[in-house]
Amino acid sequence: MQAQMLAPAAVLVAWSLVMMLWMALTRLPAMAKVGGGLKNAPRGGRGQNLEGVLPDKINWKAHNYAHLMEQPTLFYATVVILAILAPSPLAILLAWIYVGLRIVHSVWQATVNIVTVRFLLFITSTLALIALAVMALIATLGAPS
Repeated sequence: MQAQMLAPAAVLVAWSLVMMLWMALTRLPAMAKVGGGLKNAPRGGRGQNLEGVLPDKINWKAHNYAHLMEQPTLFYATVVILAILAPSPLAILLAWIYVGLRIVHSVWQATVNIVTVRFLLFITSTLALIALAVMALIATLGAPS
């Protein structure tokens, strides 16, 4: 059951790489249109410097990629804890729910980006993560020493 608990994390890692590729495939051509691409990028420049330079719809993919580097780090740690100590069927289901909602959130943010819907997707996925975190906490506090 450990592999079943880790599978959602592996899928989210793969999805994060898909988002990184999607970001690059849209941003690099857009950068070339507005100022010559990476060749003319200022020394020490950062992705945030492209806000207001590239169209918002292009930057949405980068925003989502950044989001995938934030809260999901808590998910990865929680999943590992549960895989080691107590991978229950409910925990596995909640992990898949979290990953599914994060993928839907990504597609929504990268394409439509209506914030109210995006927020609902985020809150719902966060509730799944909270449930997983509580399960991990219970598992660690109740683990034999």
